[in-house]
Amino acid sequence: MISENKQSTIAIWISLISNIMLTTVKLAVGFLFKSPVLIADGVHNAGDVVAAGAALSSMRVSKLPPDEDHPYGHGKAEVIGAGVVAIILGMAAIYMGYHSVIVLFEPPHKATTVALIAAGFSLIVKQILYIYTMSIGKRLKSNGLIATAYDHLADVYASVAAVIGIGLGLIGDHYQITLLSYGDPIAGIVVAYFVLRLAIHMGKSSVGVLMEKNVEAEQIDALVNIVHEVPGVKRIDRIRARDHGHYIIVDVRVGVPAELSVQEGHDISRQIKHSVMEQHPDVGEVLVHINPWYEE
Repeated sequence: MISENKQSTIAIWISLISNIMLTTVKLAVGFLFKSPVLIADGVHNAGDVVAAGAALSSMRVSKLPPDEDHPYGHGKAEVIGAGVVAIILGMAAIYMGYHSVIVLFEPPHKATTVALIAAGFSLIVKQILYIYTMSIGKRLKSNGLIATAYDHLADVYASVAAVIGIGLGLIGDHYQITLLSYGDPIAGIVVAYFVLRLAIHMGKSSVGVLMEKNVEAEQIDALVNIVHEVPGVKRIDRIRARDHGHYIIVDVRVGVPAELSVQEGHDISRQIKHSVMEQHPDVGEVLVHINPWYEE
């Protein structure tokens, strides 16, 4: 049975090697056959190589155990890695859009079947990588892998647009329809838009985690129900939960009968922690504060 760390590392290495291969193919075919959308997509893939490297480094750091300087662990390293991926995606989108707009003011380049095949090959590979990486990322609760999966999804968008754009260009060349001959750069602009949207979404998610944003209301409600079911808990004074990378930290204050002994209060605290972590495996730590509760 392959360990979780091993699975995530393998997934990232597969992404890294695939991106290097696709970058080489796209840029070579793009420059050789003067395909703006393939060149833009190739530059995007070059950014993916850097992003995959950042994700690999951040995942390794995130798995380190807590130490004196980082008592809550290193889980947020993955969030930082996801933020780096978002920045790279945003820069790639801006470049792709700029390059495609410039090409619109030049005489249309002749579309080729080789460029179409290269775009189609990229589409198939990236769709497989997206499904594979996202499934592992969600199962392991890895922000780094999920960010890499979204990066693959951006490439899927890019490849779909490239296939459509180059295909329209081929039709335009064949039937002498000038407007369709610009299908390649127009597709590049569409790709840039979707990649930029994806980058903004990923960036907002990363910033939310780094700014200690509370988890979704549905998750808080589920935690409230679990704590209320623990015998001895009379009141929940406060409950908070924050994402810490590939795990969640829960902070709860509860009221218990004031006449209980310290040991009894401690036992209730341990039961809360055990119940929450048993029912929510993605919770890595539960901090419980006991307050006295009086019936009147």
